[in-house]
Amino acid sequence: DVDSIQVFDNEGGVTSYRGGCRLLIIPAGYIGAAIWGSIFVMFSGGQKTSTGAAGTLVGILLISLCYAPNRTMVWLNLFYAIITSVFIYLEWYVFSPILNYVVLFYGAFVGIHAIFDTFQDTIRRTVLRSDAYACYEICPCCLPRCVGIQWAICNIVLQLFAIWVAMVQLSDECGDQGWWDCMSGVWDMNNDWEFEKVVHSFEDLLHW
Repeated sequence: DVDSIQVFDNEGGVTSYRGGCRLLIIPAGYIGAAIWGSIFVMFSGGQKTSTGAAGTLVGILLISLCYAPNRTMVWLNLFYAIITSVFIYLEWYVFSPILNYVVLFYGAFVGIHAIFDTFQDTIRRTVLRSDAYACYEICPCCLPRCVGIQWAICNIVLQLFAIWVAMVQLSDECGDQGWWDCMSGVWDMNNDWEFEKVVHSFEDLLHW
């Protein structure tokens, strides 16, 4: 059970909780950020999927305000909830595409920050009160830096996979298909997918 969530000016934060598996909860900040970053990148390729990702973000930001937040977290959550809602409105009633780029920015920023944060806090240096050291105390067979390296590899793999999914969505073959139909076609061995077409679609987006 989560009792409170606080965010501080130094880009840190504290979540007070009861129960649960510590081995899964401890890396939630680093791995969790990478997971959310990859999800936003994956869903940035289409209008409906980007709207779903943005709407989910707004909902999570508002729900998290129910868990005894501090002042900094209240202002941050309200700011991003409002600005994301504005972009959702602009996407559907004023100009499109715009939300795709906003969601892609969120995903890329969170994903890159997760990788950089993991390197700075768990690989470059060892702090006795760090999350990696806490995992080491639970599993002494794995040194803190080894824990950080595993987290970094996981974060990088998640981002690369998300980029590949987003590039597939931007391909010509996925133009008129839904997200699930598009991804199902990728795994269909009878479907002639050409990686070059996916790359060209991504280059067209960058030159837009």
